[in-house]
Amino acid sequence: MGVPLAPHPDRLFPPDPADRGIARELHAAVAELPIVSPHGHVDPGLLAEDRAFGDPASLLVTPDHYVTRLLHAHGVPLERLGLTDADGAVAAAPREVWREFCAGWPLFLGTATRGWLEQELAEVLGVTEQPSADHADALFDELTARLARADMHPRALFHRFRIDALATTDDPADDLRHHRALAADPSWTGRVVPTFRPDRYLDATSPGWPAALDRLGEAAGIAIGSYDDLVAALERRRAYFAEHGATATDHSAPTPRAAFLDVADARRLFDAVRSGSGTPADATTLSEQLLGEMARMSTEDGLVMALHCGVRRNHHPGTWRRFGPDTGHDIPVHAEFTAALAPMLERFGTHPRFRTVLFTLDETVFSRELAPLAGFYPSVFVGAPWWFLDAPRAMRRARDAITETAGFFRGSGFVDDTRGFCSIPARHDTARRVDAGYLAGLVAEHVISLDDAHTVIRNWVLDAPRTAFGL
Repeated sequence: MGVPLAPHPDRLFPPDPADRGIARELHAAVAELPIVSPHGHVDPGLLAEDRAFGDPASLLVTPDHYVTRLLHAHGVPLERLGLTDADGAVAAAPREVWREFCAGWPLFLGTATRGWLEQELAEVLGVTEQPSADHADALFDELTARLARADMHPRALFHRFRIDALATTDDPADDLRHHRALAADPSWTGRVVPTFRPDRYLDATSPGWPAALDRLGEAAGIAIGSYDDLVAALERRRAYFAEHGATATDHSAPTPRAAFLDVADARRLFDAVRSGSGTPADATTLSEQLLGEMARMSTEDGLVMALHCGVRRNHHPGTWRRFGPDTGHDIPVHAEFTAALAPMLERFGTHPRFRTVLFTLDETVFSRELAPLAGFYPSVFVGAPWWFLDAPRAMRRARDAITETAGFFRGSGFVDDTRGFCSIPARHDTARRVDAGYLAGLVAEHVISLDDAHTVIRNWVLDAPRTAFGL
């Protein structure tokens, strides 16, 4: 018999018995509340088509770079984890991928990923024994059969997870056919909204930028030959997304710096960079100018502007060339917000229709920059710890760093930022447990009352993401 898989009911709660009792009460009050997921990467086609998940490897391993990156660090090639390279080489079969995962199960011990996986396996998939190399095949067959059941299809799980709203991340040139199909389906009662992610069309430093503009122009019905054409195309596609339920735009910019040039200067920059005669500095300035245009458009159409900064993308060029982006080798770096955001906030920081949510992987700016910015500007919200910082202890550090300056009500609520659909409830429960423990400590110290703590944790679960992201 294998090692039992049974996540402890008091996991992530404080070790002190008195604090733990308060945390239990707070968590119990929000454990069954709906999930508001304002930022993630779930494919909306899962829900539009509602096909059964084929096997556990394709569901839990291959699409999740939290999982694949750590196994890769221990010597497992990415193709052995189901990733297909640029040459179209056949990836390992799902059963082989699952064997690698089960053999590597002990390697996740101590990581946040291990906690999510344990809860996902136990509470979503009904697994009672920890994965291991010895019974990998038996577990693969058990889960493959279970995933074929109607109650394990994506729509059934969406309702079982009590998802109130789910925001996807979408290319501006996407026709949003899956969102349209869901909206037109009378049997569908959930809320799934697109998010406008224009990075490839704003990044004039990328070699693929000119080709990307052609794709955007085709979607917008505008031949993009000038700066004005590009701005018009972006405005038209934003309007299309808003018509289909979008409430936010999402930007993974190297820095949050935006430029606000005279139109004549912006036109000259565009012409130079598009023709290939511009310098790298010209391309960078044009990219910043286009980010500034996004902020200006937000004041007009009301779409919330989410900024994700402080990450070096595609750190290993060989892996990027073979397997593409989002394959586990993006690395946190230093970020600076105060000076970078000054031009944007000077113009729009108190604008009644402008709202921005600031995310970073640089913990050092939480108390030094983000909390003070959110503590003054009504348009600025601090994004929940994101990506590498969505681990329990990092979430606690963020609460400590932000709260004493910005208070409890200037944040975004938890964002799961996941491609793994079945990880959504486990990740949100992790945040609720951490927050319950954090607030329990403040109650025990008599900083806030127990009634206040109940108000705050409910706000973090429901009201904060709805307010910050316009949901």
